[in-house]
Amino acid sequence: MKAAGRLDDLREAYVRKHPESCARHERAQAWMPGGNTRSVLHFDPFPLVIASGRADMLTDVDGYEYIDCAGEFSAGLYGHSDPVIVAALHEVLDNGLVLSGPNTAESELAELLCQRFPSLERLRFCNSGTEANLFALLTAINATGRKRVLVFEDAYHGGVLTFAGGGSPMNVPFDFVTASFNDIEATRACVRAHRNELAAILVEPLLGAAGNIPAEGAFLAMLREEATRCGAVLIFDEVKTSRLGRAGLQGHYGVVPDMTTLGKYLGAGLSFGAFGGSKALMERYDPGVPGSLKHAGTFNNNIMSMSGGLAGLRNSFTPDAADAFLQRTEAFRSTVNARLAQASLDVCLSGIGSILSLHIGAQAPTKVAQIHPQTMLLRQLVHLNCLERGLLLTPRGDIFLSLPMTDLRLGEIGECLLEAISEERHAVAD
Repeated sequence: MKAAGRLDDLREAYVRKHPESCARHERAQAWMPGGNTRSVLHFDPFPLVIASGRADMLTDVDGYEYIDCAGEFSAGLYGHSDPVIVAALHEVLDNGLVLSGPNTAESELAELLCQRFPSLERLRFCNSGTEANLFALLTAINATGRKRVLVFEDAYHGGVLTFAGGGSPMNVPFDFVTASFNDIEATRACVRAHRNELAAILVEPLLGAAGNIPAEGAFLAMLREEATRCGAVLIFDEVKTSRLGRAGLQGHYGVVPDMTTLGKYLGAGLSFGAFGGSKALMERYDPGVPGSLKHAGTFNNNIMSMSGGLAGLRNSFTPDAADAFLQRTEAFRSTVNARLAQASLDVCLSGIGSILSLHIGAQAPTKVAQIHPQTMLLRQLVHLNCLERGLLLTPRGDIFLSLPMTDLRLGEIGECLLEAISEERHAVAD
């Protein structure tokens, strides 16, 4: 009851401070089930309604300001007002929005992406990470003539590819088999057991929605070896993790998949997705090839996403900038973890660089089974406590850092986290 009572107190304080968010949520329920159109944004008693954003700050409809560490679940890498991106989008507004044909930005963006990520020889654009993963799987199924797809427990690859708690009734009806992330021998056995039916192995190199658990290098190397051995297509879902260094986590680990899916921040705040891989796999989409695959989508190459994404990648998030950001945010994680240990709070930050999660325990888990059963409760408490302090985390306890954050700002975030965790840790059972 200690934690439940504390959670009730924090929620009551939240309700008192946010009458306008409450009113807007109640009105929205007349038109949207639950007053919401993105399930991940909901939290009890009602979600915060945002009015505006600038740099790394947000303002809600009740006038409170927050440091934004929700980061649009990694899509907000550039913050809310990168001047280069804003200028590029204003230029688009001056020159037309729906251009009914190939535009000047898309091939340049494709070239940058193929130069950046080792697995990409050719790619196609789409509208989201969900779409990107669907098309990558369909590419693998077409290429191999097989149907089965290996995924991992608690993985998230989009709204119709969700595997927490054994899967979702909203999932597409592919032939899935599930293995345990970072369990080398059990996963190897699973691949070999299904080797004649396996079209694809789909993996996040950082298991995101489960709590940002990094893959072990040996685990990814095993997947590469076994996929090659059995003829399955190895797909890295780097929708989030492509921001972790100049070549994403495939560059970090030195493991090159057959295909990569992208999304989130690469649209510079607009809808975006991409999937690609070797020329041999992707040439199936070449309209000049007899029997080519059809891949339509009105907004696949929309000029806003193409231009914003190109401006961001070319000017603000260059390879050198990506490496520097990874180093700076890794230093932040290390510093916070050291201070949590010094305070004997038995809490740590998992993840890599700018993508982090809170966990109970002195060491971050390497497998889903190691996650402390009270971790989500602690995250709920810390989330509401941090809101009171002017720091916005995701409701599920993820922390996403952004490029506008200075070292001074990172220091503020660290202090706020330490104070909130110190206040709430005692309410949660060990």
